Amino acid sequence: MQLHSLVCLLHWNDAEAQERLAQLAEAGFPAYHLKDSGPLMPKQLREQSPSAFVIDLSRLPSHGREVAAALRSNKSTCCIPLVFVEGQADKVERIRALLPDAIYSTWDTIGPSLQEAIAHPPAHPIRMQSSMDAYAGQPLLKKLGVKPGMRVALLDAPPQFPETLGQLPSGAHLMQMGDEPPDMLLWFVRTSADLEKGILTVPETTGLRFLWIAWPKKGSPLHSGLTQPAVRQAGLSNGWIDYKICSVDADWSALLFTRRK
Repeated sequence: MQLHSLVCLLHWNDAEAQERLAQLAEAGFPAYHLKDSGPLMPKQLREQSPSAFVIDLSRLPSHGREVAAALRSNKSTCCIPLVFVEGQADKVERIRALLPDAIYSTWDTIGPSLQEAIAHPPAHPIRMQSSMDAYAGQPLLKKLGVKPGMRVALLDAPPQFPETLGQLPSGAHLMQMGDEPPDMLLWFVRTSADLEKGILTVPETTGLRFLWIAWPKKGSPLHSGLTQPAVRQAGLSNGWIDYKICSVDADWSALLFTRRK
């Protein structure tokens, strides 16, 4: 069996990733698994620069879309071919509309798809300004992932933010923080001191599934020096793991966390 170029597999389930690595090797493509898409990614990619990225959409397709947008926004990775594998049809079509110059495949045809991708990388790849481009044009409630029937709580939100959210889906409602846990908490953090103090107590609501931590954008008059890496590290250090980023409005960005298993 002839071995081909090194590829990078992006997959968010360790056990399944090992099976896919074996499948890639069997197809003749040595590969390594990259699960962390945070600040360490550029360093990892410099150490092991791949000939193609294989992004599995069977789990966390929105995260796969976000990572792809981030890769296309980075000068060092924008020209490396992207191969998306599997995924629900509607999710795949959304990504195809965003990145029509990528390759879309199944695991049964991954070998020929990778051969095509590596042999014919995009000459003029679609570039992104940032990973947030993956959500451009979507309504805020959809970007936040607010579903019908959800109980949503706001903490330290701007006064007019409920109006910014608009009409919630059927059965979903805003609630006050109290004895009953919300399904989702949107916490607006203005300074590093507020983050360091609150991260120890705010997310401890029993039963909380989804935690958005929002911070002021650099271009906002509210900006105090707080950054995405600092927000991400605060969550990771306290048992939370992030998997989605969102541009809330002109002043705020946010990361979505869930409890680490």
